[in-house]
Amino acid sequence: MPEARVGEVTHYFTNISVAVLDLREPLRVGEFIRIVGNQTDFQQTVESMQVEHEDVEEGQPGQEVAVKVDDRVRPGDEVFRVE
Repeated sequence: MPEARVGEVTHYFTNISVAVLDLREPLRVGEFIRIVGNQTDFQQTVESMQVEHEDVEEGQPGQEVAVKVDDRVRPGDEVFRVE
């Protein structure tokens, strides 16, 4: 499946399993993503997204968005949209 890089992980909150992503491309709730790093490699659907503690359906390039993740991620991990 083709993948397109959409951003990078900047923070991870262990207690709530939420990653903060710095977006380079738009990302929408419902899209399928892959997160890859030195110790990370998994895929999931974006179930929810927040900007400044407000639920949003889509994040835009240049925004930092918070996304609930299924597994541990680390700063610097890359995020790809699986098409």
